[in-house]
Amino acid sequence: MLLISLTALLAAAPAPKHAYTVQDQVSLKRLQDFEVSPDLTRIVYVLRTTDLEANKGRLDLWLVNADGTGTRQLTNHAEADSDPRWAPDGKSVYFLSSRSGSNQVWRLSLDGGEPQQVSKSPLDVNAFRLSRDGSTLVFAADVFPDCDTLDCTQKRLDEQAKKKATGRIFDQLFVRHWDSWSDGRRSHLFVAPVSAATAPVDIMKKMNADAPSKPFGGAEEFTFTPDGKAVVFTARDVGREEAWSTNLDLFVSAADGKSAPKKLTTNPATDTAPVFSPDGRSLAYLSMNRPGYEADKQSVIVRSWADGKEKNLSTSWDRSAGSLLWSADGKTLYAVAEDLGQSGLFAFDLASGAPPRTVRSRGNLSAAQLGAGGSLIVALDTLTAPSDLFSLSADGASFKQLTQVNAEALATIKFGEPEQFNFTGANGDKVYGYVVKPVDFDAKKKYPLAFLIHGGPQGSFGDHFHYRWNPQTYAGHGYVAVMIDFHGSTGYGQGFTDAINGDWGGKPLEDLQKGLAAALGKYAFIDKGRVCALGASYGGYMINYLAGAWNEPFKCLVSHDGNLDESMAYYDTEELWFPEWEHGGLPWEKPEGYQKHNPVNLVGKWKVPMLVVHGGKDYRVVDTQGLSVFTALQRRGIPSKLLYFPDENHWVLKPANSILWHETVLGWLDQWTKK
Repeated sequence: MLLISLTALLAAAPAPKHAYTVQDQVSLKRLQDFEVSPDLTRIVYVLRTTDLEANKGRLDLWLVNADGTGTRQLTNHAEADSDPRWAPDGKSVYFLSSRSGSNQVWRLSLDGGEPQQVSKSPLDVNAFRLSRDGSTLVFAADVFPDCDTLDCTQKRLDEQAKKKATGRIFDQLFVRHWDSWSDGRRSHLFVAPVSAATAPVDIMKKMNADAPSKPFGGAEEFTFTPDGKAVVFTARDVGREEAWSTNLDLFVSAADGKSAPKKLTTNPATDTAPVFSPDGRSLAYLSMNRPGYEADKQSVIVRSWADGKEKNLSTSWDRSAGSLLWSADGKTLYAVAEDLGQSGLFAFDLASGAPPRTVRSRGNLSAAQLGAGGSLIVALDTLTAPSDLFSLSADGASFKQLTQVNAEALATIKFGEPEQFNFTGANGDKVYGYVVKPVDFDAKKKYPLAFLIHGGPQGSFGDHFHYRWNPQTYAGHGYVAVMIDFHGSTGYGQGFTDAINGDWGGKPLEDLQKGLAAALGKYAFIDKGRVCALGASYGGYMINYLAGAWNEPFKCLVSHDGNLDESMAYYDTEELWFPEWEHGGLPWEKPEGYQKHNPVNLVGKWKVPMLVVHGGKDYRVVDTQGLSVFTALQRRGIPSKLLYFPDENHWVLKPANSILWHETVLGWLDQWTKK
């Protein structure tokens, strides 16, 4: 009897917890996308799990009731299933899958049975939407602009594959973009009946432009009109100026393709993310004001569909909207936006025109949809919790968790405690930062510091569970992690974001210096003699710059995908609008802007050991910049290492590479701080 009791007691005992590791980070499930059913009673979502053997993530569809009960898996296939969209009757779900050998639209009946293929395109379908009545499909596919059909493009690709010569001829930028070379194709939108009774119609015939935009645009950039007779979409149709233009406009095209697309907006900056009101009378979208500036404030615009009259709801709101959602009665427009190191949900009252009220601004709220009874279904993560679905009341007072996709894993993991702090930075402005304490923290001990510098530069290290630069990986390894949202960061007002323009090594560096001093002064458990700095993209640039301009506090540095020579980097990269805006013009006309805070000019002052990381498919910051950094370090005799990923882009995405990245970086920090 005693033996049985002890066995039962041991079986009921909770599993021992361990400090968060990169293996945890790679293996945690990731809730990536969701959609609420038309009757608001169920939610379909995408769950990413990691297949370490195949060295990739796999995507499956799951279903949960709107009250958090009845969770079940809908698909289980070796190929990815993603982008779920409900049929209007709520009896089936449409989704993208490559299970047929190419990426196509499929439909799964919730009454049972196997998924059925809907689209039969000879080319991959990259994104899609349904009309409101569910009868028509609009989807994106990469085609040669002068081809009238999908088959024409496939035939030409087959002919090219047979050629022995591999040379390519270009007469216009982009030659390459993000991580791929151009082959002359454009992403065009095609409309077809769901019944597949007729062939898909290209509603962008002859347009030398992409919809959705590349490399990151998706289905949020196009939508059917409420009557299903036309499609509104975003495109950058600027000819040879594409590589230095941020002029994305909204177009409308008849769903039958019998008339050419018509431009709706003439703003020379970005207009995007069109969303129709429930009654179809208004179109809301996001709009920037300054041409050439990719980090300009995204204002919320409401356009009367009948007469084209527009109203800017953001004139007295100093935040940049990220996505939009109409209330069921069309009287409220919700916007997701960053705010003081968080990302929250804000509600515009269209009748009053007043600044939006805050519904919720804690953690990282990344998406929202309408729920039952006026509630909202949102995806939320924090520095101590990966993303899950929650039900949020319209006034923000009620908040209920609906999914716990990592409950079993999280029960065995210990996280470091995060805390937001602020200090007086450049220009006397209040600047915010986060500290994450080591796991198993003891206030009587001293810990080494990982000083993380975010990229962008218009970005933020906020209250967000990141899968590449997660401070918890350092906290779990015995480090304090500190992140500063320096001038140029997003979520603190557009003026704060703009402050970095033309001043990359000025106010941001001052903020980093004062932020480190503030952290050392506030948190006595940080060992000021064991500090390493790490950064990627702009953060990598800053590592290369401070290696000569401010190297005294650091025992080691890590530079990931960072420019060494801003002048030469202009000619290396693809999106030319970025350096032209940030450095004040063209390098042959304004060379002083590119030399003002150029890391290459300070190489003679480098002395701190540095690990350099770069991806071979990074065409935003090309690998020769990282190789140049390593060459300079080696020639100067500074202890250094190069970690090179020939198959990664600006990010490290493959699970095995992520593990190697973290093990190498943490090993480098240990080498110089834990002797």
